[in-house]
Amino acid sequence: MIAHTRQRGVAMLIVLWACTLLAILLGGFAVMSRTEGLQARYQFAQAQAHYAAEAGLVQTINGLMSQDPQQRPIPDGRPYPITFDDAKVIVTVVDEDGKVDLNSAGGAVLQALFQAAGAPQQRAISLAAAVQDWRSFGIAGLPNGAKAPAYKAAGLPYGPRNGPFATIEELQQVLGMDNDLYEVVAPVVTIWSGRERPNPVHAPALALAAIPGMTPDQANALLASRQDPNASVAGANGVTHSIRSEATLADGTRAVLRAVVRLRGAQAGSQPYAVLRWQEGDSE
Repeated sequence: MIAHTRQRGVAMLIVLWACTLLAILLGGFAVMSRTEGLQARYQFAQAQAHYAAEAGLVQTINGLMSQDPQQRPIPDGRPYPITFDDAKVIVTVVDEDGKVDLNSAGGAVLQALFQAAGAPQQRAISLAAAVQDWRSFGIAGLPNGAKAPAYKAAGLPYGPRNGPFATIEELQQVLGMDNDLYEVVAPVVTIWSGRERPNPVHAPALALAAIPGMTPDQANALLASRQDPNASVAGANGVTHSIRSEATLADGTRAVLRAVVRLRGAQAGSQPYAVLRWQEGDSE
């Protein structure tokens, strides 16, 4: 009788352990299923926001190519709201002609840019010369500039390209440039305009300050004139534009796309535009 009771107790204990183990397994499966469900919803929302941002970008490109001036966005960085499905999309367009071209700008433009961005005069002079030395093919440097020996003396494992800037990010490698100054000037420099100085019609404020002879009063007047909703710069646009499209869903999910596009026009047998640069997110 006692042995039988012990057997029943052992059996009951095994059943209890089995039930406990089963409950743990079921709980784990429930947590895993919930986590997978949340991940799926997050990924779906991210994809939805991404495609909304892409729709805003494509719609803006179509507007830039429109024959109707009223349909073309003014490329001076002003925000354009767009609604796409349940997403709110904000698009900004900047004409690359309004920026400082790292490969074409003269020393006076580069110096004025760096000074306007907060660099002391002597540092701005040296940086302007170093930028010109970076892109020049010769081995002889400018006064206050930097060719290969200067980089070696600074302990850097590289020298100047001795050719045109291939990317905007390359500016970070120029001797004397630091991250703080780069973050300020990066939004207003380009490698795609080919202009010696920015086009003042839609240049950002910092790029306006880099134009020789541009006074603060003139720059402020230009910026103020853009606040007129009836203002138009039809016919003044270039062919290469930076576009930033930010989409936000009702639940706060956000996606940002940035692209540099060059319009080609309606040429037979060719794409109407080319994408020169494509980035997801706001990081450089």
